Amino acid sequence: MADKNDDKLVIALSTRVLFDLSDSHHVYEAEGLKAYSSYQIDHEDDILQPGEAFPLVKKLLRINEKLGGEPRVEIILLSRNSADTGLRIFNSIEHHGLNISRAAFCGGESPYRYVSAFGCHLFLSTHGDDVRNALKNGVAAATLLSANSANDNDDELRFAFDGDAVIFSDEAEKIYKQQGLPAFTDSERALAKTPLTGGPFKNFLQALQKLQSEFSGDDSPIRTALVTARSAPAHERVVRTLRHWNIRLDESLFLGGMDKGAFLKAYGADVFFDDQQKHCDSASEYVATGHVPHGVANEE
Repeated sequence: MADKNDDKLVIALSTRVLFDLSDSHHVYEAEGLKAYSSYQIDHEDDILQPGEAFPLVKKLLRINEKLGGEPRVEIILLSRNSADTGLRIFNSIEHHGLNISRAAFCGGESPYRYVSAFGCHLFLSTHGDDVRNALKNGVAAATLLSANSANDNDDELRFAFDGDAVIFSDEAEKIYKQQGLPAFTDSERALAKTPLTGGPFKNFLQALQKLQSEFSGDDSPIRTALVTARSAPAHERVVRTLRHWNIRLDESLFLGGMDKGAFLKAYGADVFFDDQQKHCDSASEYVATGHVPHGVANEE
């Protein structure tokens, strides 16, 4: 009987964000699929090293230990590998003690179509097309970039989000892109009491807050932050929108266009999500960063 995920936070990952598959990927690029398959089978007892999302996964699964009872966080593996070549991946999962039992091995096909079937709230991958397709199907998704440094805080799981085109829709950002900052500021001041519509990460943020509510007061191992280029007076609409949604963020940084990287480092983010590639490239110097290819900034 299938589980109902109403009370779970479900996150799907591609194999290349969970583990370092650079060696086998080089084989695939240089010699093709047949050579890659042979390489994986020949090395299926060789344990894979952690990838970009590995620390995030460890912290997420640790939440289940803190809560006890039925698991409240589930990690799903979505892979372009076949089950045959994927045996090395499950051997590595077992070796590292990760409680991951569900997976889809798609034999070279895109696995994004199973994101909704598994009831996932978030999908992280290195395949841009898979991420874009997941977003089109209403699931929060991001292309995870390699970070030059990692958060070594083992006690808390810290998420950071950009606002427009990530938590919120890109309706305000369109005005900024098309008409400039003065028009954006005037529009946001005039619409300060009109809630923004939701962006691709609204549902994930709501599911994350529901999980936070399982803990009392300062005991929560999860912390959330808005890190936005907005500043006063454009802050008011954001505050009122979150209040309208009944979503509480632990921290909100209104940076007025300042570079976000140093602030993300100071906050100690485990992962940051932004729709603009230039902000993601900058942030990845400090923290793990997910590019959300959504909204006007990503239109060709």
